[in-house]
Amino acid sequence: MRDRFHFVLIGFLGLLLFVASPSMLLVEASSIATGKSSITLDLRGKTIPVFLYKPESYKRERILVVMHGVNRNAEEYRDHAENMGDRFGALIVAPLFDSRQFPSVKYQRGGVVDEENQPQPREEWTYLFISEIVNGIRDLERKQDIPFYVIGHSAGGQFVVRMSAFLNTGAKRLVASNPGSLIFPTRDRPFGYGFGGLPSELSSDEQLKNFLSVPLTLYVGTNDNKPDEYFDGSEDAMKQGGGRYQRSHACFEMAKRLAEEKGWPFAWRIVDAPGIGHDHERMFNHELCEQALFAD
Repeated sequence: MRDRFHFVLIGFLGLLLFVASPSMLLVEASSIATGKSSITLDLRGKTIPVFLYKPESYKRERILVVMHGVNRNAEEYRDHAENMGDRFGALIVAPLFDSRQFPSVKYQRGGVVDEENQPQPREEWTYLFISEIVNGIRDLERKQDIPFYVIGHSAGGQFVVRMSAFLNTGAKRLVASNPGSLIFPTRDRPFGYGFGGLPSELSSDEQLKNFLSVPLTLYVGTNDNKPDEYFDGSEDAMKQGGGRYQRSHACFEMAKRLAEEKGWPFAWRIVDAPGIGHDHERMFNHELCEQALFAD
C-alpha cells in the first residue's frame, strides 16, 4: 500500500510539473507584449515612462528609439511611429522626458551645461539615459545584443544631434529630423549652436573629429524652411539660417568641409524629404525615412 502511495504521489508531482512547466517556460521566455504597451523605468533618481510598440513582424533584430518634440508628447510619437515599426520590423521605444525633470537645458541641451551656462559633470548628462533605457528593453527581451537606432524630431532632433557631439551611445545610426537648431562643429559659436565656451576636453579638435565620425543623419523636410511658433529666432540661431532646412544643410556643409580640410573620417549623411514641412508623422512615414535610418 505504501509503495502504491509513493507511486501515486510521484505520478501526481510529475503531472504538476508537466502542467506547470509550459507556463514556467512562458514566464521565462516572456518579454514585451505585441502591440502597444508602456512601462516605467526608474533610472538614477528619475522616473521615465516609456511607450512601446512591438509589431507582429518583430524578430528581435532592431530597436528604434523615438525622441519626442517640445510638447513632450511621447505617447503620440509612439503612435505615429507604428508604421515605422511595421515597415522596419522594429520595436518602437518612445521615452518621455517631461519638462519638470528635464527642462530645455536638460533635454534640448542634454544637461551639458546648467541654466547659468556652467558645464556639468558627465554623469549628470541626460544623454546617458538612452543606453540605459535600451539596456532595460534588452533585459525585457532577454537579448543583450539587439542593435538600436535613434530618431528624434524637432526638439528631439536637437537632442539627437547634440548627443552625437558628446557621447558614443552605441547606436547604429542617429537621425536628427528637422532640428530647430544644431551644434555646428566650430568653437566660434557659443554652446548650443557651436562648441564655444566649453571646457577644452569638450571642445578640442579630438572632440570635433569624433563628432564628425558619428553615424549621424540630418533628415529634413524641404518645406521646413521658414519660422513658425516653435522656431528659435534668437540671434545665434538666425546665424545658422532662416529655416530648419537651411540650418541642417549649413551644418552639414560646414562639417563636410572641416572633415575634408583636416583629413578626418566623415560618417554623416543628409537626406531631404521633398514637400514636407515641420511634421514628424509625415517625416516618419516618408519612404526616405528608411534611407535616413538604414542606408549604407
